[in-house]
Amino acid sequence: MIINILAAGPEQYIPKLDSYHSDEGQWIGVDKGTVTLLSKGIQPIMAFGDFDSVSEDEMKQIESGVSKLNRFKPEKDETDMELALNWALEQNPQLIRVFGGTGGRLDHFFANVQLLVQPLLREVPVPIEMIDEKNIIYIKNPGEYHIHKRDSFNYISFIPMTMAVENLTLIGFKYPLSDKHIPFGSTLCISNELLDDNGTFSFTEGILMVVRSKD
Repeated sequence: MIINILAAGPEQYIPKLDSYHSDEGQWIGVDKGTVTLLSKGIQPIMAFGDFDSVSEDEMKQIESGVSKLNRFKPEKDETDMELALNWALEQNPQLIRVFGGTGGRLDHFFANVQLLVQPLLREVPVPIEMIDEKNIIYIKNPGEYHIHKRDSFNYISFIPMTMAVENLTLIGFKYPLSDKHIPFGSTLCISNELLDDNGTFSFTEGILMVVRSKD
């Protein structure tokens, strides 16, 4: 099972959702993202949020279009996205995809990126991808990983999420590395490319963010 979450980010950053719509995927709306799903003919199984960004008419659409509505007070400890993501992780899906999590307010964007780290810290083995029109973002713990070409997402960047990533090795890349120490704040691993259809990356310590981008 794949769980797709659509948040309330600006629509110009959201890719064509029908490319990700399939029988094996379930959709969750977060706040005004629920309205966007309904407008595109996608039926969410559930919605989360305080819904303070929707109009009265939009709220009526949500109430009539979504059978399981989780509504919260605006004054709460978790963001709407965090509430939805926590529920999704409890379902133990094979993949969670987050849309509408980029663009707009930078505080929301940085908070959403930090949420991608939480499953690793909690040792929950569910991969999460944050996807927008030009980028795919995900987070990895130490290990060795295969990476494959994806249509249009030619550029691959590796960004430390901890004080350092140790022994980063890139094989099959235009700019290879071998057992390299990458400190937090380094731009050494920005905008790399695969030489062929496949490559590998590995590291022994730290947490690494992988960003795949279109030009």
